[in-house]
Amino acid sequence: MGKSTLFNRLTRSRDALVADFPGLTRDRKYGTGEMFERDYLVIDTGGLSGEEVGIDQYMARQTLAAVAEADAMMFIVDGKQGLNAGDEFIAQQLRETGKPVFLIINKTDRVDPDQAAAEFYGLGFAEVYSIAAVHGRGVSSMMDDILGHFPADETSETLAVDENAEPSIRIAFVGRPNVGKSTLVNRILGEERVIAFDEPGTTRDSIFIPFERDGQPYTLIDTAGVRRRSRVNETIEKFSIIKTLDAIREAHVVIMLVDAHDSVTDQDAHLLGLILDAGKALVLAINKWDGLESDERDLIKHQLEIKLPFLDFAEKHFISALHGTGVGLLYKSIHAAYDSAMLKVPTSRLTRILENAVQMHQPPLVSGRRIKLRYAHQGGSNPFLIVIHGNQTDKVPPAYERYLINYFHKTLKLTGTQVKIEFKTGENPFEGKRNNLTPRQIHKKKRLMKFAAGKK
Repeated sequence: MGKSTLFNRLTRSRDALVADFPGLTRDRKYGTGEMFERDYLVIDTGGLSGEEVGIDQYMARQTLAAVAEADAMMFIVDGKQGLNAGDEFIAQQLRETGKPVFLIINKTDRVDPDQAAAEFYGLGFAEVYSIAAVHGRGVSSMMDDILGHFPADETSETLAVDENAEPSIRIAFVGRPNVGKSTLVNRILGEERVIAFDEPGTTRDSIFIPFERDGQPYTLIDTAGVRRRSRVNETIEKFSIIKTLDAIREAHVVIMLVDAHDSVTDQDAHLLGLILDAGKALVLAINKWDGLESDERDLIKHQLEIKLPFLDFAEKHFISALHGTGVGLLYKSIHAAYDSAMLKVPTSRLTRILENAVQMHQPPLVSGRRIKLRYAHQGGSNPFLIVIHGNQTDKVPPAYERYLINYFHKTLKLTGTQVKIEFKTGENPFEGKRNNLTPRQIHKKKRLMKFAAGKK
């Protein structure tokens, strides 16, 4: 129908996943926009058909939840396909809400708008608009009319932002398909906010969900599961993976979920590598922990130590998203990881730590010359970046760099976040300049050369 295309047009974004594929959108996606100096909030939904079974039944619940929240509905129909029985069913459901309904006839760019709209007037809606969402034709005039149905101060008051509020911590839930990401998001929220269905690939788009707990705002990001590249064939899944990688980059903290029943796979290690490359703070959650025997739990813990030794900085939690076991303990690790990733350390302290590290273990000699590390300062947060200045820093061996990383990490007592080091070599002011000798130095040089010649 083009609901997601219109959503992106109204929010002036590319947040909603769009493809020529029916039923692509499944969860509710929220977005804000502004036209004619009026603010508004729009909700993209998966749609209704009247014949919902399986996962479509869960999609219908999401749509009806959005209808209950909304002040008005945009009922979007396909101008190319014409009126069908499903449209009549949806029209009846929307009329029963008693809320304003605006009938939007989309995809009228290559047909006569009046002719396309003629058969839809039978649905009984007074407000009918013909548009082409993909090109934007008719969208501005439509929104001008729709926004005119509401008081001018209503939308601005609804979307007012408290400038003194605590910053929102963005948390991305990442893992393989069917590992329990959506179930965990719903458990944290205490409601069925995203679809959790026993089918791999249920979540296709990244869903950003504002949430507040004990006065602290969060943004939970439910993402699509990521499989091995060799198994990814559908174009839809490729775009979903791109959205997941974007969500990782936008997050402050990433919760990586591992399925305890499938042990630790190579794909888990690959995903963790992507998170570490992005430099994000990390919390590891081993899900579906309930019901495992003692020897099975010991095996999982052993595999974590063997396959993921590079995650010694991250907190690990053994949870059950379905039953809620251990979920509440995640908050402490989330805050510890966030605080460590966003920590600000003065240059003087970082330089003292560097001096202590060098005093305990000197850098190696390179071509007979000792590498000199002079001072350090912070180069960024999330990841925690330390810039070290000195001589021959381009020749610092990886083993010594790891030593410095571990030393800084331990001294600063960081949790759940990596330390990254960037070396800067100071320029030699005399490089490329000829050394001009004094007359006395020239005389002394000649005497030495004459003496050396006589020895031969």
